[in-house]
Amino acid sequence: MNARIRAVFDDAGARGWLHAISLDRPEDSVELDADVVVPIASVYKLPLLAGFCRLVDAGELDPCEQLTLSPESRIPGPTGLSILADPVTMSLRDLAVTMMSVSDNASADALLNKVGPGRLAELLQSVGLEHTRVRRGAAGNLVELVRRTGASDPDAAFAVLADNDQTDPAGVYDAANLSAGSARDMTLLLREVWGGRLLSEGQTAFVRRAMEQQVFTQRIAAGFPHDGVRIAGKTGTFGALRHEVAVVTLPGGDAYAVAVFTHAARGDRRLPRVDAAIGEAARLAVDHLR
Repeated sequence: MNARIRAVFDDAGARGWLHAISLDRPEDSVELDADVVVPIASVYKLPLLAGFCRLVDAGELDPCEQLTLSPESRIPGPTGLSILADPVTMSLRDLAVTMMSVSDNASADALLNKVGPGRLAELLQSVGLEHTRVRRGAAGNLVELVRRTGASDPDAAFAVLADNDQTDPAGVYDAANLSAGSARDMTLLLREVWGGRLLSEGQTAFVRRAMEQQVFTQRIAAGFPHDGVRIAGKTGTFGALRHEVAVVTLPGGDAYAVAVFTHAARGDRRLPRVDAAIGEAARLAVDHLR
């Protein structure tokens, strides 16, 4: 099985890391370099969501608290609040939904400021996520990217990453400099959430619903093009990195946690073959576990 999955990534021109388990039989797994620590891009928003919900359960955060985010304080980005021109006032829980459904960076940064990196690190350690670190939000990552590329602004920095005639600037994809984790850590987190062991019943349902509302369907969901299959996922994209972690629930109710990380040989902003490879690798893993 590992050879087949590796061949899928090779054919797409990418290196891949994968871990998949049956939620009913977590001892059964499919693994491909599952403990290698890699930058996880916007997948960090999943552990951030879990940390937020844990603090809601503890009474330390009010999910209905309103925050106003002004245009000048919001990070630029391609989706969500980042593209709006006027001040926006939303509750913390609505920011969480926007963060997960369209991967909005402004919402994620606001939530990370409320949760706090220190409290989030304590949660990750308590769950047993040994390789996962959330070092900073999207705004901090952009500052670091501009510095490492020597560009004048974020758009110019991303243009450097997308230029296949340039060498990747040193440290841009170094797991030590970014939020990072392993594929195995992510399936462990999904297993704990879906099993109801990490959060209350209400917050467990909230996480599931927020992940099911993700609008991106070109990766893991592409491997299961059937209305009866439910995908609750979170993607991550940064330069040549394309990831997704998800719970795949089949029509009979069997559910599988899957984490797929990739690093493409090319930096193009659109790499549909790599997106499709993520879905194909996930399908192969789930079929094998079935």
